[in-house]
Amino acid sequence: MGAKKPRIVIIGAGMAGLTAANKLYVGGGSRDLFELVVVEGGPRIGGRIKTSEFGGDRVEMGATWIHGIGGSPIHGIAKEIRALESEQPWECMDGFLDGPQTVAEGRRVVSPSIVDNVSTLFRVLMDFAGKPREDCPNPDEKEYYDTAAKALEVCATSNGGLSKVSIGSFLRKGLEMYWENHPKDEEIRALEEAVFAMHENTQRTYTSAGDLYRLDFEAESEYRMFPGEEITIASGYSRVIEHLASVLPEGMIQLGRKVSRIEWNQDALRSSGIPGKGHCDSDNRPVMVHFWDGSVTSADHVIVTISLGVLKAGISGGSGLFSPPLPDFKREAISRLGFGVVNKLFLQLGPGHHSENFPFLQMGFHPSDSELRHRKVPWWMRRTATLCPIYKNSKVVLSWFAGEEALELEKLTDQEIIGGVSSTILCLLPESDPKSSKEICNGSTGNSVKFTKVLKSKWASDPLFLGSYSYVQVGSSGDDLDALAEPLPRLSRSECEFGLQILFAGEATHRTHYSTTHGAYFSGLREANRLLKHYQCG
Repeated sequence: MGAKKPRIVIIGAGMAGLTAANKLYVGGGSRDLFELVVVEGGPRIGGRIKTSEFGGDRVEMGATWIHGIGGSPIHGIAKEIRALESEQPWECMDGFLDGPQTVAEGRRVVSPSIVDNVSTLFRVLMDFAGKPREDCPNPDEKEYYDTAAKALEVCATSNGGLSKVSIGSFLRKGLEMYWENHPKDEEIRALEEAVFAMHENTQRTYTSAGDLYRLDFEAESEYRMFPGEEITIASGYSRVIEHLASVLPEGMIQLGRKVSRIEWNQDALRSSGIPGKGHCDSDNRPVMVHFWDGSVTSADHVIVTISLGVLKAGISGGSGLFSPPLPDFKREAISRLGFGVVNKLFLQLGPGHHSENFPFLQMGFHPSDSELRHRKVPWWMRRTATLCPIYKNSKVVLSWFAGEEALELEKLTDQEIIGGVSSTILCLLPESDPKSSKEICNGSTGNSVKFTKVLKSKWASDPLFLGSYSYVQVGSSGDDLDALAEPLPRLSRSECEFGLQILFAGEATHRTHYSTTHGAYFSGLREANRLLKHYQCG
């Protein structure tokens, strides 16, 4: 290495970037091993993790859940720093609220038997997609399991192979076959359709696939969750980020430095045998990072942790984020993978409203050709599955949006949102219900506004993200996630001293834990360890 310390620039101060920085700074046995800098285009650290305050409660604008506490590194950190404890109320402090009330258009309360049957069908279909088996794991659900197996067989045949099957087509074929085995009258079938669509809409927010017909079936079996309870972080997800950043010296994280171009040496200067000679700067480092303010930083290695949405924008429209452009295998992987948008909407109940009267609503909407559709329900509410207090008796109500509806939410004014949500409730809850639409949409005086404040995330319109998280799209596969994770340039082992110029981390680079904070964490560790091994210090 000589006297010059390797300079590593990490682009992005989210989970992946700060995990990599933390590991590189403390993991090599010497904190002076590297010249390390983290550059962040925005005014804060955290990336798609952003804890906020609303209505006196702590809420998450982005990442919300620890998906399984068994073996999760995020849970381990949160427990270690006592972030799971809080005296202040926080979002989902009750976990998943019990006792939901399922309602459909036409002010119809859906009976528990219908909800249970359709919910079991949907769960078995998704479980089957996650891990197809030859034998049904639960004998009590064999009928549903057989339906799933037959649905997959038909979809694979009609679509020309399993690789072309989507989760959306598989789910719909499963519902169709369920109806063939259990004929229902028109009214019951309409309610079952509404409940099934409700679960589909929830799945859209889980995956960020605005259209489940774009979500690849085969990739579902590769995705992994940790076992155990799913929980939120009482004192805020941002506490984990702050902990990772706390070991880094002042000045190592540079905010407000948005990257305009990454100039790298694709040929690794093989002809000269000198890394960095040629188009690079005077201190002979092979990569130059250009910023929008006109400044330039040279580096031996750059870890890119920007979102898949920004990478997609960076390879299209001639924006030239990378110079020279990324190789074909990398650009093709970026193009094929899916990247969607999920937004959260928080509304604060107005004065005089009794929050304990607001139910946990599961909302079922009818398809476009149904006579039961109500014209006062705005289109952007129709694929929203739930509307409920963030915990028992909270005055803050939460709903999730995905796809086109999430994009529309970002454009709406607060008053348009309040009007649309209130109209939807009026069209769903029966007048005779104790928690009636009239009671909920009015205060105790009979004329006060139900909601007074609105807070929403806007991940799609934020130029630093351009969306929420990744999914494997039909036509893509886990191989594309691996391709995205591969460092550049591609060199043989004998030439490795010129390699590792650009490394890639972030949730979209992890084959089995994509779309999660722990996937981003694992990817940051992976790239840090790659560099530590490169310098034989890890």
